[in-house]
Amino acid sequence: MDNEKTDFAVGSAQFSKFHMQPLDTINGFDVRPGFYDMNGATAIPTGVNFTIHSKNATAITLLLFHSGEKVPFVEIPFPESYRIGNVYSMIVFKLDIEEIEYAYRVDGPYDPKNGFVFDKSKQILDPYAKAVAGQADWGTQSDYIYHGRVVKNNFDWKDSMQPLLPSEDVIIYETHVRGFSHDKSSHLPDNERGTFEGLRRKIPYIKELGVTAIELMPVFEFDEMLSHRDFYGRPLCDYWGYNTVCFFAPNTSYASKREHNHEGTELKNLIKELHENNIEVYLDVVFNHTAEGNEKGPFFSFKGLDNNVYYMLTPDGYYYNFSGCGNTMNCNHPIVQEMIVECLRYWITNYRIDGFRFDLATILGRNEDGSPMADPPLLQRLAFDPILGNVKLIAEAWDAGGMYQVGSFPSYHRWKEWNGKYRDDMRAFLKGDPGTIQAAANRITGSPDLYSESQGSYNASINFLDCHDGFTLHDLYSYNDKHNEDNNWNNTDGDNNNHSWNCGYEGETTDKNINKLRSRMIKNAFTSLMVSRGTPMFLMGDEFGNSQGGNNNAYCQDNNISWLNWKDLESNHDQFEFFKYMIHFRLKHPAIRRHLAASRLGLPDISLHGITPYRPDYSSSSHYLGIMYAGSPAEDEHDDIVYVAINTHWEPIHITLPQVSFGEWHLVVDTFEEKSVLERPTTIMGDIVMQPRSIKIFVI
Repeated sequence: MDNEKTDFAVGSAQFSKFHMQPLDTINGFDVRPGFYDMNGATAIPTGVNFTIHSKNATAITLLLFHSGEKVPFVEIPFPESYRIGNVYSMIVFKLDIEEIEYAYRVDGPYDPKNGFVFDKSKQILDPYAKAVAGQADWGTQSDYIYHGRVVKNNFDWKDSMQPLLPSEDVIIYETHVRGFSHDKSSHLPDNERGTFEGLRRKIPYIKELGVTAIELMPVFEFDEMLSHRDFYGRPLCDYWGYNTVCFFAPNTSYASKREHNHEGTELKNLIKELHENNIEVYLDVVFNHTAEGNEKGPFFSFKGLDNNVYYMLTPDGYYYNFSGCGNTMNCNHPIVQEMIVECLRYWITNYRIDGFRFDLATILGRNEDGSPMADPPLLQRLAFDPILGNVKLIAEAWDAGGMYQVGSFPSYHRWKEWNGKYRDDMRAFLKGDPGTIQAAANRITGSPDLYSESQGSYNASINFLDCHDGFTLHDLYSYNDKHNEDNNWNNTDGDNNNHSWNCGYEGETTDKNINKLRSRMIKNAFTSLMVSRGTPMFLMGDEFGNSQGGNNNAYCQDNNISWLNWKDLESNHDQFEFFKYMIHFRLKHPAIRRHLAASRLGLPDISLHGITPYRPDYSSSSHYLGIMYAGSPAEDEHDDIVYVAINTHWEPIHITLPQVSFGEWHLVVDTFEEKSVLERPTTIMGDIVMQPRSIKIFVI
């Protein structure tokens, strides 16, 4: 082996030149200096390259474990000569990556007031580990000892291509991997329920629904047992997964079977098949904090490497908490920036991810002292990074520290935003609150008051009425108040400002009139979403009336509160068919989604109307809004013209449709009717009656 040459190349160096250097032997293992520009643990033809960096460490030791063991079978300290700058790198030869796990001991100063908390007694997880051992089975209590595993990134993508859909053609379906298919009603094999494979098996359903993008709630390695509690015999856990253990590794317990050193294969198969069905895949990523929490939290990774580099610390050495979860990552420190960029590049190049939604993204724009930055280097860098050039960057443009940037998030003409104002304004409008017409008109037409052309105009807006955080669409019209008692916080958690309406009864009821009204309100909400400029997003299960029993903060509920009950698809099949139709309708009518060439009939791109055409009424007593979209898709095609009539009043009103010089209005949707989609479009002219709390859609 010593005299054998290889052409294996990695990073900026040729392996062959290292191959010819003499070996060192440490604790019975042959070693050499490694590849310093290749972070993490990487298999090479004759061994494993281990690279890690720390600004303030005085010594680092590599720990090697047999699989499943907590005590290392060997400790290999990095010689001082294996260190360049702050980077330690070493090749260890003749390791069977199928049989080993690894971690580090890191020695250095202990001075908490200045942010130094080194502890060489701790086993430290490599932040760049591509797979994590120690918590593979969902719901198994962990003692927070995590080891890395060396991964073979040899998945064959063949000729698979990313869809690269234009923003205006995207319809996002927010999905929790476990909750989507874990319930027995999913009719999947037990080992596949609640896994990447279970989601892959449901792709025909997703395709039938018509959505064009799946946004997966956190799939980076997290430990659901990290905050495990017991509430009267009901286990509560970190079900959502917004406490990251390792940013480069997929969540091990989301795989239907042990993948060992082929970690990620099941997720890659899911992504590949979604792409083959022209569906994009976005990841909900959490770079604003980690699972290590504050001073009382566990100590297993960043704290032990460079606590005062990776986290924002107060002058006294305590953790700033702009995340609401105990700590805040120091995202604009150059070292942390580099890690985040490398992480996203890794998920794009190795998993072919199409977009990222950044949780509490305003934290990514805070300086090291927590203050907001006018021109955050991390956000700018992500906007212009060439590997990220085609992916969607979506910001949750607020944080727990009170910074709210909806409409003002630094965009660099690349970033999109979860439009929280769309959610709040449209909820208030749809339930009939007075004085909401002007705001609703702005939200439906792409929020021009928030997004300028320099921000990407309406394409910057991710429109949504609900998401994982809050009421489901069903519960939005079944509950006036949140019901989070099962979370064991005396119902003090979760948002109190929901703009919801129970339609006359709190919770589930057998009253046919109330249920009919609720069904209509849900249809009104989804119809409004599908006819709004910007990118629509809705929550899994909305299409068949999924309920969380009024819980608007089900982060800890790994049970039927959060799991989809697929029996609802049978009982609410008409609602599912309506959602399908409205998704298809949106994709069929480009005038709704984007600016087209000028209308041949001389109609404006967008026009707003009151009960009288072209005269919108923004008074506090008004409850009617009409929106007309018009344009020519191509030179040889007829105008695409859509008129949406929305009455949020509890009484009927008379309106007049706009006159057009060519063609007739055809009514295609009327949410007041039980069969809301008209099998045969009805020709309508002039004055019409809008029934209470209903929407009609007309086309020419």
